[in-house]
Amino acid sequence: MIDFHFKSDLILENLSDYSDWVGRIIVSEGFSLGQIDYIFCTDDELLQMNIEYLNHDTLTDIITFDYTVDKTISGDIFISSDRVAENASAFEVDFQNELLRVMSHGILHLAGYGDKTKDEKSKMRQKEEEKIKMFHVEP
Repeated sequence: MIDFHFKSDLILENLSDYSDWVGRIIVSEGFSLGQIDYIFCTDDELLQMNIEYLNHDTLTDIITFDYTVDKTISGDIFISSDRVAENASAFEVDFQNELLRVMSHGILHLAGYGDKTKDEKSKMRQKEEEKIKMFHVEP
């Protein structure tokens, strides 16, 4: 099951479109769906989590808590809608595209993809682009 929680000004329309898309991402990576919770929050909330849980005193767009067992993906994905808007502006992409990038990024982490090294970042970006394109494909 995929659930969406909104603790910021962001409200997504057509949640079933997002659920279907996330489900297809999971299947495309050879996993099955457990429980995914997307929590959209503010910069301040995510900064506090970053400090408390990761000892990082920096803004971030996403924090993912992984509860995956074997090939069943589960996790909590916290996304700063403030950071997504800022990054969309900085990278000169529309908000929707950046939102899809970050949402897929969380799922890809749960599927085992990293982003610490240059090679991992390159592979992650390639996978994000692949998954964004899937959003516009009918299930």
